[in-house]
Amino acid sequence: MKLSPYLQELLAGQCHHPLRTSSDCEFLVLDIESKTGEHIGLNTMKRLLGFIDDEREPRQTTLDVIASYLGYDSWETLKVFDDRSNSSFETSGNEVRTTDLHAGQRIEVKYLPDRRYVLQYMGDRHFLVQTSENSKLQVGDTLTVTHFVEGYPLLIESVVRDGQSLGAFTAGKVQGIRFRLM
Repeated sequence: MKLSPYLQELLAGQCHHPLRTSSDCEFLVLDIESKTGEHIGLNTMKRLLGFIDDEREPRQTTLDVIASYLGYDSWETLKVFDDRSNSSFETSGNEVRTTDLHAGQRIEVKYLPDRRYVLQYMGDRHFLVQTSENSKLQVGDTLTVTHFVEGYPLLIESVVRDGQSLGAFTAGKVQGIRFRLM
């Protein structure tokens, strides 16, 4: 079994290290053990990331350790999220599209572990960051966003800081975002 590209991206983000070579797996295994207290074998991780061609199924406990490392209660919970990430959004009803907002309206966005933004809608899918707590985004940044969906990552098409484009940004990759209109 090989983990999906999405889960591989989450693992790389969690350990703050690219997972491009089999030697990167060693870094990941050590990080998982230091953060969860659980050990995953190096060859098991290489199989899960596709560096060893082997279709053996990993143990459930191994999958649960990976889920725990990524901030989920169990592999089953993580797998539901992963399955949704590989298809179109199926909202639970708590979704806001920028076309539903009016200029000047504000939205508060939160996600784990302790991130919080207050964004003011400027029109034409653009938001001004008014408040930013524990985040790479800064007050004054301009964001381009099409919609907000509870429990899913916030996909920011572009971030502009001091007139310079910083590119795309994804917030709340692990467990998604919560938001409320203000």
